[in-house]
Order: sequence, then structure tokens, then C-alpha cells
Amino acid sequence: MSLTKSNMSSQSNWLGLMIGNSRLHWANFCGARINITGDSEHLKAWDDQQLPDLLAHGSLPLAIASVVPSQTEIWQNYCHAHIITLEDIPLQGIYPTLGIDRALAIWGAGTHLGWPILVIDAGTALTFTGADRQKYLQGGAILPGVKLQFASLAEKTAALPSIDLSINLPVNLPERWARNTPDAMQSGIIYTLLASIRDYVNTWLIQFPDSHIAITGGDRTLLLNYLKSFDQGLGKKIIDAPHAIFWGMAALAN
Repeated sequence: MSLTKSNMSSQSNWLGLMIGNSRLHWANFCGARINITGDSEHLKAWDDQQLPDLLAHGSLPLAIASVVPSQTEIWQNYCHAHIITLEDIPLQGIYPTLGIDRALAIWGAGTHLGWPILVIDAGTALTFTGADRQKYLQGGAILPGVKLQFASLAEKTAALPSIDLSINLPVNLPERWARNTPDAMQSGIIYTLLASIRDYVNTWLIQFPDSHIAITGGDRTLLLNYLKSFDQGLGKKIIDAPHAIFWGMAALAN
């Protein structure tokens, strides 16, 4: 199977799978239109009984992008699978080690929102990826994401606690000058991440003042809400783009 109009036409149903570092991210398409999205756990091995409901019948074409080679190997057992590679993406200036997730997100956001484009991906890693009006990759940056920073402090130090982010991260910005250790960890990590985002966005906008700015990834809502309190003007400039990677897949199929 190849990612072409012949099997993913405007009337065809097909599936997209982004294999991330932490989870599987799904989309069901009709042509280039996204019908429904969802997430599921990584598979430990190929097991027809453990497949998500979307694959219950095992007959739809499946486009796969992956940053986890061991998971890629498992999913190649699906009989109608096509692995998307950097060679499939018509972005100029791609370098060989660029993550397929970043490449798809920048291609999808640029195609959907317009060029130039800067994409912030708030996943396991926090990444910045920018392309100019000529659809040429300018480059980007990678740093540990929200959960990874908290996990690193808990795992690599003897006295700092593990924080359950689903319970303990505040809806509003944490106190900057904390008076207990968990709050101090939140302050240090959250304000540093927000300052990094502001710096990268502002630096990008100096070079490309008419650029769109989009944020995607599992922690995007958390960071976007914080950004709106941290820097209201900046928060208003950033577009919530949860489906940027799937926009990229759709653009390839279309």
C-alpha cells in the first residue's frame, strides 16, 4: 500500500496512526477529512484481540508515522500498512534525523494554516519547528517536556518527590516563590518552560513577523492556558492545533 489518491481518495475511509513516545494517536479519515481521533496504549506484541476498535475489521488502509522503532516493527504486521518516511513529505530543507512527528506537524500546520509557520509540540519532548513562506525548514529546538522534567527530578534526586501531574498541577499559574518542595518544583519547571516558549516565539517573529504560531501535543492545553496568564499577548497569538500531525497526513493523501 502507498499513501496515494488511489486508496485514500476523497470518498475513501482510511486510518492514520502516530506512534509517539508515550502513546498511540489515532485518526479516522474520509479522504482528507478527519472524522474522529483517539489515543491508546502501546502494543507489547502483535495481537489481533488487543487491537483498538478502529481496526476491528482489519481492512482499512493504515498510514503509520512512528518515533518508536520497536512499535513500528509490531505495526508492520498490519496487512494494509504504509510507513510514512521523511521522503514522503515535500518540505524543503529536511535533514535526515528530523523526527517524522515534527515533519508531519510542520507540513500539516503550514498547509492548513498558511506559511510561514512555527509549530510548538508539547509532548514527551517540547519541540519548536519552523518553516518559511517557501516551505523551507528553518530548523528548531528540542527540550524535555512537562512530564519528563518532573520525572527527571524525581528519578535523579534522592529527596525530591514524584508528582502526580493529573492531580497536582494547578489550573492557574503556580506561585512563583513557593514555600514547599512540590510547589517549588512546579514553579521552577512551569515558569522556565513558559519563558522558553516566549523567547523562541518572539525570536521567530522578529525574523518572520507574519508567521502563524501553532501548538500541538498532549500538554498543549495546559501550556496554552498558562501562557495566556503568563503573557496574554503571546497567548492570543498561538493557535490551538491538536490535529497538526493528522493535518500533515491528510495533506499527503490529498
